[in-house]
Amino acid sequence: MVIKKTKSLCPQCLRVIDADVFEEHDQIMIKKECPEHGVFENTYWSSEEIYDKASEYDYEGVGLENPQTEIINECPLNCGLCPDHESHTVLGLIDVTNRCNLRCPICFANAAVSKSLYEPSYDEIRQMLRNLRSNRPVPTPAIQYAGGEPTVRKDIVDLIKLAKEEGFSHTQIATNGIKLATNPQLAIDLKEAELNTVYLQFDGVTEEPYLKNRGKNLLPWKLQAIENCRKADLGIVLVPTLVKGVNDQQIGDIVRFAIENLDIIRGVNFQPVSFAGRTPANHVEEQRITIPDFENMVADQTNGQIKVEDFYPASSVMPISDFISAIEGDNQITFTCHPHCGSATYIFIDDDEIIPITQFVDVDLFFELLSKSSDDIKDGGIISKAKVVARASVELPKTVHPSKAPESVDIKSILLNVFKDRSYDALGDFHHKTLLISCMHFMDPWNFDQDRVKRCVIHYAVPDGRIIPFCSMNAIYRQDIEKKYSKPFKS
Repeated sequence: MVIKKTKSLCPQCLRVIDADVFEEHDQIMIKKECPEHGVFENTYWSSEEIYDKASEYDYEGVGLENPQTEIINECPLNCGLCPDHESHTVLGLIDVTNRCNLRCPICFANAAVSKSLYEPSYDEIRQMLRNLRSNRPVPTPAIQYAGGEPTVRKDIVDLIKLAKEEGFSHTQIATNGIKLATNPQLAIDLKEAELNTVYLQFDGVTEEPYLKNRGKNLLPWKLQAIENCRKADLGIVLVPTLVKGVNDQQIGDIVRFAIENLDIIRGVNFQPVSFAGRTPANHVEEQRITIPDFENMVADQTNGQIKVEDFYPASSVMPISDFISAIEGDNQITFTCHPHCGSATYIFIDDDEIIPITQFVDVDLFFELLSKSSDDIKDGGIISKAKVVARASVELPKTVHPSKAPESVDIKSILLNVFKDRSYDALGDFHHKTLLISCMHFMDPWNFDQDRVKRCVIHYAVPDGRIIPFCSMNAIYRQDIEKKYSKPFKS
C-alpha cells in the first residue's frame, strides 16, 4: 500500500527521481526508478506501527524570511536555504577542516583522504557564523564545529570564543577525542572558552567496534578523553555510529557506561550508519539500522527498563517552544523537523534502576496542556496571558505522578522552573539531572526523502554564503564545495 509519493535520489547518479513510500509486511519501504540505473528498493522504517505513532507528531514549520537561494531545480538541488525550506536552523554546523588524525573505514564526511586542504580561515568562519545568526525570523542559537577533526586546528579554542562573540548560546565540537586524551590542557582551555558540549565519537565499550569502524583500538583514548573532560567539568555527549553486526549488540552497554559516568556525560546520540562517503554500499540492506530497529534493541538490551513506547520523535517537543513563544511574544526555536528524522527519551537513575521520564510524566497530556495554553494566549479575549500562565502552573504539575518518580528528583519543581524562568540555565538544570538517549538517522541516497530534507533543522554553513541541510550536504554538495574552496597540500 502506497503511503505517499515523494522525490528521492538515484544512488548511482544522484539525479532527482520520483519515489513511492509504501507499507509491506509491517515495514515501510521506499522504491524509485532511475531511467539510467534501474529500480532501487530500500527500507525506510522497519515498523509500520512505530512509523504511524511518530506521524502523529508532525508539526508545520516556519521557513526563512530571508532565504539565500532561489528555486530553479527540483529539491534538493536548490540548497540553501531556498524559499521552499519549511524549518529554520536549530543547529548550525561548520566544517573547520578536512584534516583528520584518523583514516576511518566509515566516514560520512570522507575526511582526510583528499590531496587538498579544505580549511576556512578565521575570518571566513566568522562570516559563516554571522550568516547563521542572520537567519530570520529566528537566529541560529547553536553551533557545532566539525570536520575532519576540528581539534587539529591550532585556533580551535579561539573559534569557540568567536562563536560566543557572535551570539551563539550553545557551542559544541564533534571530535574523535584523541587530542583531548593526549592534551589535558585542551579540555581546560575549551571550558574556559565556554564550550558547552564535547560531541564525542564513541562506538563501544570494547576494542572490537573501533577496530572495525576506525581501523584501530581507540577505546583507551576515549576513556582518557572522558577523564580529562571530567577534570575540566566539560560536558560530553557520546555519539556511537551504529553498524549492524559491528556494535549493534553494545547499545545497552553504551547506555550503562553513560549512566556510570552520569556526572560528566549528558546524553548518548546514536547514529545508524549513513551510506555516504567511504561507507561500503554493496550491502546496504544487510547493514541498515532504522529508528524502530534501534528502539527495539534498546528495549531488549536494557531488559525492558527502557521500552519502545518511551521514545518520542524529536518533533514532539514543538508544543514547548510554541508555549514559550506565546508567553514571550516573539519567535522561538522550534523542532519542526520531520517526525521520522529521530527519536529520543530522557532517563533518570534511581540506585541501579533506569526510570524513563515517560513512566512518571504523562507526556501526551503535558504537550496537550501546553498547546491549549498557547492557543488561549494567541486567541486573547477575556483570558489574559497572566491568567493562562497561572493556570498552566497549576495544571502542568498534574501531569506528573510523584509516586513513580525517582526519590532524588523533584520533577515538578524542575518543570516549573524551566517554564517559570524560561532560561538556558533552567533548561541546563533539567539536563544535568537526566540522561538523554536519542537516535538520529541521517539519510543517504538510498533512503533519501524530499519531504524530510525540506524539514531539516541541522544545517551546514559554507563559505559561499549558503546554508545547506545536513543530509543533502553529505549526499550531494560536500565534494564540490570542498573542491571549490580547497588548496593543494604543501609538499
